[in-house]
Amino acid sequence: MGNIVNNPNKLKYFIYARKSTDVEDKQVQSIDGQLDELRSLAKREKLIVVEELIEKQSAKIPGRPIFNKMLDRIEKGQANGILSWHPDRLARNSVDGGKIIYLVDIGKISALKFNTFWFEPTPQGKFMLSMSFSQSKYYVDSLSENTRRGLHQKARNGYFPSSAPTGYLNDSRNKSIVIDKRVAPHIISIFEKYAQGNIQLKEISSFLASKGVKTRLNNHKSLVSIRTILSNPFYTGFFRYGGEIYEGRHDPIISKKLFDEVQEVLNIRNHPWKHARVERIHKPYLGLLRCGECGMMITAEIKNRHHVDGSSSTFKYYRCTKKSKVVKCLQPNYILEEDLHSQLTTLIKQYSLKQDWASQMLSKLKQEESDISQSSLEVIATKRKDLETINAKLKLLLDSYLDQVIDMQSFQEKKFELASKKKTIEEQILSLKRHQGSWIEPMKSWISEASSVDQIVSSNNKDDIKVLASKIFGSNITLENKTVRGDGQKSWSSLRSTPTSRSLAAGLGFEPRNLQGQNLMSYR
Repeated sequence: MGNIVNNPNKLKYFIYARKSTDVEDKQVQSIDGQLDELRSLAKREKLIVVEELIEKQSAKIPGRPIFNKMLDRIEKGQANGILSWHPDRLARNSVDGGKIIYLVDIGKISALKFNTFWFEPTPQGKFMLSMSFSQSKYYVDSLSENTRRGLHQKARNGYFPSSAPTGYLNDSRNKSIVIDKRVAPHIISIFEKYAQGNIQLKEISSFLASKGVKTRLNNHKSLVSIRTILSNPFYTGFFRYGGEIYEGRHDPIISKKLFDEVQEVLNIRNHPWKHARVERIHKPYLGLLRCGECGMMITAEIKNRHHVDGSSSTFKYYRCTKKSKVVKCLQPNYILEEDLHSQLTTLIKQYSLKQDWASQMLSKLKQEESDISQSSLEVIATKRKDLETINAKLKLLLDSYLDQVIDMQSFQEKKFELASKKKTIEEQILSLKRHQGSWIEPMKSWISEASSVDQIVSSNNKDDIKVLASKIFGSNITLENKTVRGDGQKSWSSLRSTPTSRSLAAGLGFEPRNLQGQNLMSYR
């Protein structure tokens, strides 16, 4: 080996230049810069260069194809030396560094030349080379650790250290996350839809696709992606990172209350809903009534009658499904839709509110609306005191963790519990500010609906009549012995027996007694 080194012209070299594609803007020396200096070195020392090899890949982990092919060719004797700008261009991991030193040990590599590093194939030279490789690996490991530490600190400061989820965008100008104004309304919609508990994840995916919210490959989002969206606290102002929950600085797009409702549905449902069979012929009163005898739902059927003259007629019948396993239902087989419609409209008309009564009630509502703000302000003041208490507990909790009084797991669990309570209270305060006297608008809506009963019935629109019947009776409407019966729900029941507008207003109180306490007391 010594003779070969003393006759460098008998050695054949590969020039190897490498640059990591993931840190191109931070690399000390570019590919072109490395090649220029290595060519100058080869020319200056009159070295024989077999080939120039260029690789654009990180050396953090083993597996670089060009590097491995170079070592294979060296083992086959095509060259016995390497020219490179620095040892860290050859290896930043222990496996590749070990290969280089092993090939030097067995004489396959007779010379290594660098622009910025001295090497000779002696024990001292190999020791220095191994130290250089170790130093390069230490640099990579430290960089990775510092990066992780920086990301965790970023999370503690309330900034999500990753790509923004669907409904948000990464703002490269200030490295923040902002709401995607095009997509966010659709994310709100799917949370509201799913919270009702009557829609599948597949339908959510189709809904988003119809709004243009798809994958990068223009496909529907998978069911796993939809579930991830629905269970991601990011949309409420929190985010998960490194197994911990942090309170973010980004703007939430849904309330925590809505998010909690969706989580309940996700927890309850262990399998997707089955698609209901699509009805080819519209059955307007399907799903409205129950059997008065057995309590099962009333279903609808289509029957065709063929006449002697060759013509045919289609009729819609309603009957009990008779699916009860407890009660043997003896109800008649059917009632024609026309007869059902006639009885239903007659029953609904009993819950009509006269126009003059409606005017008086709206006038009284306007007066009462101005008397609510004081009570709301008192509750808000109480809630703000609760917030101060929670903030004090959070500070004490952090001090306890830093003083090693409690462990990390206990700290994280208690922190999330307190942060969740804080978020709930903040939403309650916001809700009180925005919805003082929240019962007033529903009351106005009810007055409008009650005063338009006659108009809806007269329109003969069966879909509108079904909606109105559902509001009046809820589930308190039955079919028994081909007769429709129903008891109006609480707000509607007063209409059926109230003789005057004055007694009606007194009976409803305007704000019902249970609501007068409930609206504010529920926040206490």
